[in-house]
Amino acid sequence: MKTYKNSDPLKILAFDTSTEYCSTALHLDDGHLLKKDIRAERRHSELLLPMIKDMLDEAELSLSDLDGLAFGAGPGSFTGLRIACGVAQGLAFATQLPVIGISTLEAIAQQNKHDRTIVAMDARMGEIYLAAYIRQNASWYPVVKPKLCKPDEATVLTDAGWIGCGSGFDVYPEELQAVYHKNLSEIYYRQYPHAQEIAHLAAMCPSEAYVTDPAQAAPIYIRNKVALKESER
Repeated sequence: MKTYKNSDPLKILAFDTSTEYCSTALHLDDGHLLKKDIRAERRHSELLLPMIKDMLDEAELSLSDLDGLAFGAGPGSFTGLRIACGVAQGLAFATQLPVIGISTLEAIAQQNKHDRTIVAMDARMGEIYLAAYIRQNASWYPVVKPKLCKPDEATVLTDAGWIGCGSGFDVYPEELQAVYHKNLSEIYYRQYPHAQEIAHLAAMCPSEAYVTDPAQAAPIYIRNKVALKESER
């Protein structure tokens, strides 16, 4: 199993299938990053491995040249999270590479330069995945821990100077602005988790955050049921 020091430049393969997008990214040890995003709808399992192969071919690398693997652990689509986790486990078993799951909510926050971020991701069934983060020393710390809730029941914050982002603001703009209108200085719409940010976050993680037993890699579901009963619709 490969080991490295936290200060070492890393080559990390990252991928995400938690939403309708399928994305891959390759963080290189010279600081450059390759990325590819496809709106996959429900074709993630068909597209992901060929995308990984194409990216490695473009960089003229093999899996054995990498230092680690990273995947979007969730929350997100149940099927999508299982696909990404399963591929990460399979590649890690085959290569003995360490693997890390990265929060998709943190990956959305990472897309923005602001240090105080409310992330709301559409969870379907009239609900959102919600978190609020403050960035300190390039790491995200939750003020509101990731949770599942209805948009109009989002956790209230008392201070101003936050930005809002994520698909929850696209789907429930009125409900979330009613909760956060005093807190938000700006809202960024049409933001989804992508492998590029997952790769960046993984590259900043200490080596002890990676798991060396692929079986320990697991999705972050948050929600325990995937569909409403007929009586709940």
